Amino acid sequence: MTEKQYWNAEGAWKAEGARGTTDSTGRGFPLSRWQARLDELRAAHRVPGASLAVLVDGEVHELASGVLHRGTGVEATTDSVFLSGSVAKVYTATLIMQLVDSGALDLDAPVVSVLPEFATPDPEATKAITVRRLLSHTGGVTNDFNHDSGRGDDCLAGYVEAARDVALDCPPGTALSYGSLGYVVLGRVVEVLTGKTWDRALKDMLFTPLGLEHSMTLPEEALRFRVAMSHLGGPGADPDPAPAWDLMPRSAGPAGRVIVSAGDLARFARMHLAGGAAPDGTRVLSEEAAAAMQRHEADSPDKWTVSADGWGLGWTLYDWNGVAGFGHDGAAIGQYAYLRVVPGAGVAVALLTNGGSARLLYADLFRELLTELAGVTMPAPFGPPAQPLAVDIAPFLGTYRREGVVITVGRKDDGTPHLRYEFVDGMKDLSPPLEADLIPVSETVFAASGAGPSFSEDHMPVVFSTLADGTACCYVGMRATPKVA
Repeated sequence: MTEKQYWNAEGAWKAEGARGTTDSTGRGFPLSRWQARLDELRAAHRVPGASLAVLVDGEVHELASGVLHRGTGVEATTDSVFLSGSVAKVYTATLIMQLVDSGALDLDAPVVSVLPEFATPDPEATKAITVRRLLSHTGGVTNDFNHDSGRGDDCLAGYVEAARDVALDCPPGTALSYGSLGYVVLGRVVEVLTGKTWDRALKDMLFTPLGLEHSMTLPEEALRFRVAMSHLGGPGADPDPAPAWDLMPRSAGPAGRVIVSAGDLARFARMHLAGGAAPDGTRVLSEEAAAAMQRHEADSPDKWTVSADGWGLGWTLYDWNGVAGFGHDGAAIGQYAYLRVVPGAGVAVALLTNGGSARLLYADLFRELLTELAGVTMPAPFGPPAQPLAVDIAPFLGTYRREGVVITVGRKDDGTPHLRYEFVDGMKDLSPPLEADLIPVSETVFAASGAGPSFSEDHMPVVFSTLADGTACCYVGMRATPKVA
């Protein structure tokens, strides 16, 4: 542990805990300039605290800005840890690929061949759900199944048992439909094949070999460090601390809870960039497995919610005007995480935040960073075209339903296309229904108002598509919801 000192944007001498080999010159990364830019953009978008790590020329450079908790005023530092939300899925995918490397697991084996207790209400569909399909979100399992199976080491087993009665969103192999349930199942696969809890396996198989000392999964482990508090609030105002730090049950871990510093997230990405090797040469993942994770498995009809052009085995895949990249986004009740990796340039950028208009901070900061460091031109913000399009909404009118969610597409009294997104069943009390007008972006893509900070600037993408079996569906938040009426 060393101490990094510099003049901050306000002209005050600042010291913070810095890890790794970052030097004051930045070796091609002007640290003080980007520190000032992070401070400026964070304040402009009312993000209480943020931590940024940039991998350039094999070195990780770390910056931090703002506060971890607006109520206490505790400063964010480079060794602060944040909830990374769904970025956890890539860690679970890496564990799965390590098991494939060892010969303990076949990517194309039905999940039930490894985990006999896994089931869905459709026995034939259950047999068609493979490890590969769960990794690439093409297994048809849902995202919106929240089940608290307790804090014990048997929590994943309890979740998998409870999920047996949860309906599929769509038939396996018919579409990419982003889901967390499948990753909890994969976490249980890890447990069965290693004889360890998912938490322990992650520590032994990834954190320790990579020297990731600021990476963990459990709250009691996080309390050793400076921990970011979630903040909630509407746009245009400073958000307030959330009523609880983390509202997710322990069973959500493989899909949604790795607690990490931005620097450690960049170091994890560095291993993938290096073809599965740690900096000291330790082989964490085979070159073949690392490459397979970055290889295209499925197209993404919704290319805007998480900027996905497609999906690999765990990684979100990007195509920036011919420049390939991979990464992942994460959200955890007010905390938002963003990771982008450009293999051709050897660059990775990790941003962790604790509230406010985090998506806007990500968009502005990454657009500048990736242009300068990797020659990447990120797409323009999602939204309706300057010149209104005339698109007939009639083919898309109706009701769409999946586990926990009903989407109704209709017209208001004045004829304006309108969407109602409502949580039902076990998700009923999660939040009030979302009501939004639909503005055409193309023949099948619409911009819905009322997006919130985790989505694009002012509009949420709504995409109408067709499953491989011919069923019409509506994509909101990367989830495929089939038309039922």
